[in-house]
Amino acid sequence: MLICWACGTLVASEAGNGCLCCWLGLKFTQFPVPCPGEDVSRMPASNCTFNPRTFQGRRMAVPKETANCTNGTVAPPGLELLHDNIEEFLTGFLSTRLIPAAHLLAMAVGIPSNAAILLCLSSRTRVCSATILYLSLATSDLLLLLALAFRVHYNLHGNDWVFGEAACKLVTACFYGNIYCSIHAIMCISGMRYMAVVHPFFYRGLSKHICTTLASLAVWVVFAVAMVPEFLIQQTYRIETLGITTCHDVLPYDSESYRFLMPYRLTLIVLGFIVPAAVIALSYGSIIRQLGRSSCDWTLYIRASSLVFVIFVLCFTPSSVMYITHYISLASRGQDHFYSYYSVAVCLCCFHSCLDPFLSYSMAKTTSSNLHLVTFKRKPLGVTVSI
Repeated sequence: MLICWACGTLVASEAGNGCLCCWLGLKFTQFPVPCPGEDVSRMPASNCTFNPRTFQGRRMAVPKETANCTNGTVAPPGLELLHDNIEEFLTGFLSTRLIPAAHLLAMAVGIPSNAAILLCLSSRTRVCSATILYLSLATSDLLLLLALAFRVHYNLHGNDWVFGEAACKLVTACFYGNIYCSIHAIMCISGMRYMAVVHPFFYRGLSKHICTTLASLAVWVVFAVAMVPEFLIQQTYRIETLGITTCHDVLPYDSESYRFLMPYRLTLIVLGFIVPAAVIALSYGSIIRQLGRSSCDWTLYIRASSLVFVIFVLCFTPSSVMYITHYISLASRGQDHFYSYYSVAVCLCCFHSCLDPFLSYSMAKTTSSNLHLVTFKRKPLGVTVSI
């Protein structure tokens, strides 16, 4: 029996590398693990940190004469860029022209369409319980697109943030929080359609207004709490070599206060996208299979359902894949250049927000009649359910 060098617990291994929990924790934070008989006190500090979503920088000392801005507010701390690709991204055509152009297009289409959905459906919550979920989806999409206005100003001005630290935290939390709210609202809608088609008797017995209201409130509360960590860290930093103040794009991950971001954001990507995507895929797959056995011709509805799912995958999967690839690149080679691709992929999430009203309308047009369900032997059940 030996004592784990990291946490002091008794371990049965003779290797002396410590207990499994400590080894895994040190492995994913990129701290070196000692070899048998190696002096821990003489081990060098690791220069490779497992960094989250943004670029990595190193803190700089702020001169006293620049401690205060001209308007009397405290200037953001300075950062030193660690790689040339960060400067290329912050000053290049991609981040200062192409990305804001995509955001402006999404805003021009999405803000009026989602506002129209809110106006049209706000008086129909008592008529159709699903309206509550559509209102929640339109609200999250609209807030996401409104937050883009600040990001567009930031990008067009050479990635120079002028609105202050508090506004940067609020815009960042609103942007990412509403992306996940939109995904979960779509998951709730697909779950409701699944219950209506595959389990019609159980669905008819539900108090649908209560269920949809609680589901919407739960999504908003959960992701409001999930965005709290974004307010606990410094988001704006001054890049003296470029003469700009960045918002969320470059962060000093070697600082102790930023170490919690890795498990936090990995949890977000799992619970915010992977789990809902699996639920949506299973829901629409079961719906299409069940409708294929219906006595009615549901070809249009099947096509519309397939279109909704395909667009969901095309819009949200690239950013999640780039996010995970970013981690793999950092863990294996210590490179953070995949953040540039991730920034482009996030634009597709914004396009989904402007497409949601049109997709919802197309689904409504294909469900104007009742669904006649059949048994496994293709005999009518005599039950109709509106979806």
